[in-house]
Amino acid sequence: MPLPNPVIVVPGITATYLRDEYALPPEIVWSVLRKEYERVSLHPDDIRYEATEPARVRRDQIFEIAYRELVEELRYNLRTREDQAVPVYPFGYDWRHPLETLEAELAAFIDEVIERTKLMKHYFDQGYADDPKVNLVGHSMGGLIVTGYVAKFGKKARVGKVATLATPYRGAFEALIKVVTGTATLGTDAPSSREREAARITPALYHLLPTCAGVEIDPALPRTLFNPGTWQPTIVETLEEYVRLHAVSKRNRKEQAAELFSGMLETARRYRARTDGFKLESAGLGAADWLCVVGVNTKTRIRMRVLSTRKGPEFDLGSKGVDKRGREILYRDNQWGDGKDAVKSRITGDGTVPFEGAIPSFLDLSNLVCVAPEDFGYFEIPDRVVTSVAGFHGILPNMDMLHRLIVRHFTGRPDSRGNTWGRPAPGVRKWDPPLKLQPR
Repeated sequence: MPLPNPVIVVPGITATYLRDEYALPPEIVWSVLRKEYERVSLHPDDIRYEATEPARVRRDQIFEIAYRELVEELRYNLRTREDQAVPVYPFGYDWRHPLETLEAELAAFIDEVIERTKLMKHYFDQGYADDPKVNLVGHSMGGLIVTGYVAKFGKKARVGKVATLATPYRGAFEALIKVVTGTATLGTDAPSSREREAARITPALYHLLPTCAGVEIDPALPRTLFNPGTWQPTIVETLEEYVRLHAVSKRNRKEQAAELFSGMLETARRYRARTDGFKLESAGLGAADWLCVVGVNTKTRIRMRVLSTRKGPEFDLGSKGVDKRGREILYRDNQWGDGKDAVKSRITGDGTVPFEGAIPSFLDLSNLVCVAPEDFGYFEIPDRVVTSVAGFHGILPNMDMLHRLIVRHFTGRPDSRGNTWGRPAPGVRKWDPPLKLQPR
């Protein structure tokens, strides 16, 4: 039996530890429990570096609470013999930076993993070097980075199969809320001015802005959140004050803040346009090569409005609104139900990414595999508890059934005991997932 390709696991935004190497010994400045916003905030004159210098903040390990089980289960279950390890590498990255930068780092890491795998005797003996590839697992924003890599390199991408989990292909409203208020279900901290300032100068966050159904923008305003003219004036005003506090250049503060903001939005827009325009065949892949898992049956923000006022655009981030017929609607909702009403059943998500935001342009609805919190097994009680605190989106990679699903996807093994399953997307009559599954 041929050996599976080595695997690289790419985590979501904020899910990699950051350390400051200027300190001796190096100090962790971002972790599951420690978040030093001032020390990870980027410099307005050059967003490659930190606002508070001297410093040298670099990536560290990925969050073990979200990914340790996934990595260990893949390492154990992908192998067919005890003495023939299948490499499964975590890819930690500095999640503050533009995704194009992170995509380039992933490309270099893929090359490194391939070269390391060539040195393993059992891979060498099976001729791995003849056509070396990796398999990729991307969670949340990690899936966007994976998609960007494959889209950029096309048929030169050294990838066999891909699994993306809860990826906001069309964005998430929580990213917008994080920028505006400093808090969202992207994290668990209370809102703070420090967090809001750090979020507003985090380029990667703008790559997650919603473009899906549920974004309602006044016709008098630009039709996209990637245009600065759609945003509340307070955003640039805050950046202007940030420039005043940290910039060393003598430029006009207001102009610099506006240029910084528009630059981050444009960089994000270009990246999302590239991933939106990706076609599987351009990379020599088919629908059977890409497992796209979408989280459902959790109350999720599925709507937001941008109003036009005399003072400029204004975000309506309340909990309720009114539709065109004057009926009250919820901004956070879950109507997954029994799937009989396909339109209503799409009003759902994983607590962070709405169902509508998780649909990739390069797959058909019939290819998606939906999972829900109840898919955690009886013995996964700790994960159920963490889900109630941290949210389904963040802990979804811990699901045992999902580990088995990914192993089957990467190996092509059958499931004679029915240990893997999923749900079709609402309204799908002929389900066509990349591997044979029983609908739950």
